[in-house]
Amino acid sequence: MPTRAPCKTRIHTLQSDLLKFPWLTHGFSTRVGGFSRAYGREALNLGFTQKDSRTAVARNRAAFLASLGVPDAERLVTLRQVHSDVIHHVTEPPGKPLVGDGLVSDAPGLALAVLVADCLPVMVVDPKTRAVGVFHAGWRGTVMRIVEKGVGRMRMHFGSRARDLRAAIGPGVHNCCYKVGEEVRENFQSQFAYADALFHEIKESDPVREKYPLLFMTMRPPGHSRLPVNLFLDLVEANRRQLLAAGLSRRNIWASELCTSCNTGLLFSHRAENGDTGRMMGLVAVRAMAARK
Repeated sequence: MPTRAPCKTRIHTLQSDLLKFPWLTHGFSTRVGGFSRAYGREALNLGFTQKDSRTAVARNRAAFLASLGVPDAERLVTLRQVHSDVIHHVTEPPGKPLVGDGLVSDAPGLALAVLVADCLPVMVVDPKTRAVGVFHAGWRGTVMRIVEKGVGRMRMHFGSRARDLRAAIGPGVHNCCYKVGEEVRENFQSQFAYADALFHEIKESDPVREKYPLLFMTMRPPGHSRLPVNLFLDLVEANRRQLLAAGLSRRNIWASELCTSCNTGLLFSHRAENGDTGRMMGLVAVRAMAARK
């Protein structure tokens, strides 16, 4: 179960026990305990959105980093996210904004982060080589296997072995609320043999139709109009399966049970709040002064 990191500024941060190492810091932010007013009182919006002030967001970021023990905000690396499979290997803060949806590094003191408000923040940590990765996985990035490719990039750059890796999937929209179109299922079916297992259908109900079925009879077969069917995607399971396919052990994969759409008092949700929302951050870093054993 997630735990809350202690913080003097009342910021609530979710963490995974799987990633608790003395040399590592990590956290999934919530919306609680910040300086923004655009998305409710004392909201911790960490994204430079059009509605919020840059001053408030900068203060929020500084407070969130401080709560995790990250001393230097200039060592924070984020991305201009574009729902892609582009992953950057970074050793220093970049001189210009990076475009993509994944970051990997083994540089001490460098904080890697993605921003989310329904999409999944996924962290991968190698305790052997002390390398880390963080990935922004919406449905498009998931179809393009960004997490699976991220494990491959860690193997390429750091010599990581999949059996050593640990992964944490942060809060995001769950299959209870992630309604998608048929085109999304078709995209998954084109890439994954197990795609059908990631979706479930719920037929809309209509009490009037059920009570008076004759009112809805038509001349077309099957003799009555059909109720719409809603299609839901399990994005968490999709990314879990990618991690397993990449070679991770099931016991080394943790996923938050929190659905962003169901918990808007604690978390930002683009869908539940009709796009008028802030951004949370999934952050992972090798501590600057961590001594190797």
